[in-house]
This record gives sequence, C-alpha cells and structure tokens, in this order.
Amino acid sequence: MRILLVLAHPLEDSFAAAVAKLAQETLVARGHQVDLLDLYREGFDPRLSEAERRGYFDEPYDTSGVDAIVARLQAAEGLILVFPQWWFNFPAILKGFFDRAFAPGVAFTHDAAGGRIVPKLTNIRLFWALTTTGSPWWIVHLYMGNPVRRLLKRGIAAFCAKRLNFRMLALHDMDRVTDAGRKAHLERVRRALATI
Repeated sequence: MRILLVLAHPLEDSFAAAVAKLAQETLVARGHQVDLLDLYREGFDPRLSEAERRGYFDEPYDTSGVDAIVARLQAAEGLILVFPQWWFNFPAILKGFFDRAFAPGVAFTHDAAGGRIVPKLTNIRLFWALTTTGSPWWIVHLYMGNPVRRLLKRGIAAFCAKRLNFRMLALHDMDRVTDAGRKAHLERVRRALATI
C-alpha cells in the first residue's frame, strides 16, 4: 500500500517525530511504500490565500499553490497523520493542510443540486491518526466530547472518501506521562501498524 505519512510538529526531537519514525520503519518493514510529508521541515504554508478563498467555487479550483502535495495525496492509498492536539484541536499547520490540500476537485466536488459534497478521494482506503493530548482521557472524552476524533471521522474522512479503515490512537495526559508510558504507547502504535 502507498501511504502518505503526515507529521505536524515543529520540533524534530518531539514525541510526535518519534511516533512518525516508528510508523515509517514499521510500515516499510511490512512492505508498504511510505511518503513522509513533514509539514514543518518541508516549509508548508498553512495560510489559505485570498485567491484560493475567492476561487473556492470555481471549476476547476486552482490548486497551483499546493500541486505537489495534492499529487502526493492523490497517489496515496492510505493516509496516516501524526500530530499533537493543542487546545483540543489540530496544530495550525495541519488545519492549513486540510484547508489547502483537501480542496474542491481534490477531496470532494460540490453537488450541483446544492448543499452536499461528493467524496473524491476514493484512492484513500485507510485513514489513521496517531496523536497525543496534554489532557487526561476523561477531559478529552467526557467533558470535550473528543472533538478531534469527531472532526476527522465524521467530517474530513466521511466527506472525502467512503468505506475507509479509520482509526485514531491517542496518548492522553502527555504532559505528565512517564518514560515507561511513552514506551508503552510506542509499542501500542507499532502493534497496531503491524496489522496494516
């Protein structure tokens, strides 16, 4: 399987970077082709331009500012995101990745009858998120309603592709987790990835 592995963390020595490295090694060892898109290291600009916004309903939509990333997304059969959750949401650079690359004509088309969108990323069969939160499990799930999972599964994944293998693995309470806890989570990630 061709997998686009997207890393969204500014620090090269972050836990997210360690997760991405483990994911890449595990998937390659299982025979998959992995394209690592490190948004920070590749200098991705998350800002939707004025022209991109003004042309949102143009056909065809102008993706020239992100054509190289769109090509990588369209070549993938699997998408794995690695990122921390900040303020119960995506890092800004990852949100910008969705805003700019998951564009009309790429991730979906507008239904001419109005309102609905028609999924277009039919090449994506697997969509996983490997993430961390600074908050404990109960705050993320019970108090906040797990907003990132909802956005990924009910929004981005469901509106861009159908019948996907969706999964989200999260390490909660990251700010207080021990080294043993981080190692245990890496092993959990490795075991999960070995099923792909």
